[in-house]
Amino acid sequence: MRKERTLFFIGIWVALLPFLGFPNSWRKILFILTGLAIVYLAYLFRQENKARLAIINSETVEQNMDSFIDNINDL
Repeated sequence: MRKERTLFFIGIWVALLPFLGFPNSWRKILFILTGLAIVYLAYLFRQENKARLAIINSETVEQNMDSFIDNINDL
């Protein structure tokens, strides 16, 4: 949940940044740093999603193997 909250606040930051009165050069740098933060959060979300899918796939394979083994024992 922490990553989602961080992404929410970065969105607010991006919405307010043009109106905060920073010089143009600072604003460009702040937008670049904010973009890098968003890329990093997207990478973390992707890693978390891959791990979650691996767990789901392993559980599915185990369930399929159990039913296959049960069918073999019935012969």
